[in-house]
Amino acid sequence: MSKDSQMRAAINQKLIEMGERERLKELLRAKLVECGWKDQLKAHCKDVIREKGLEHVTVEDLVTDVTPKGRALVPDSVKKELLQRIRAFLAQHATL
Repeated sequence: MSKDSQMRAAINQKLIEMGERERLKELLRAKLVECGWKDQLKAHCKDVIREKGLEHVTVEDLVTDVTPKGRALVPDSVKKELLQRIRAFLAQHATL
């Protein structure tokens, strides 16, 4: 396991232990709904299903098609806010 992987695992563990991971997930959900991301992704899913036909689309296919679009649609402001929150958390709990 590389040093980077070890650090990510340690940070993730600390976020989970302190309950911050769940708070960040809730914040992310709220921000994505607020900015219309959920509606945009839902519309994209409908387009993919319409193009391929309902009988020819599996959940796995849909996830494969939609994931890159979903990541691309997350506004930079949301990404920056989450990153700031994580950095602030790490600064407060700098025992890693």
